[in-house]
Amino acid sequence: MKTNSIETKSFAFAIRIVRLYHYLCNEKQESVLSKQLLRSGTSIGALIRDTKHAKTKAEFIHKTNMVEKDIYETIYWLELLNETGYLAQDHFESLHSDANDIIDQIAAMVKAPQLNTRRAAVSAS
Repeated sequence: MKTNSIETKSFAFAIRIVRLYHYLCNEKQESVLSKQLLRSGTSIGALIRDTKHAKTKAEFIHKTNMVEKDIYETIYWLELLNETGYLAQDHFESLHSDANDIIDQIAAMVKAPQLNTRRAAVSAS
């Protein structure tokens, strides 16, 4: 696995989310919002790994769209935790930046199959 691959980044992001979850539960006594964050933030990497097993381009695009959905949900929970004082601004900004990096990489992954599908459709016409 490359050191800066999307799989590596999403796994490292999941580790940060797990650690944040433990911190929020143990130090801040917050478990409702943090559980939502844990679910969405850790599923990103699992879904990214699942994209490798897509049988068709359409399935690949569908799976990467699911990843995007979970990233945006994770960002929502991070914003809510930040605005309610459970998450410090510097930690929020760092996690938000990591999430945006993953979004950018996912967007690039999705564009390539969509462009290839469009090109094939145009060529067939």
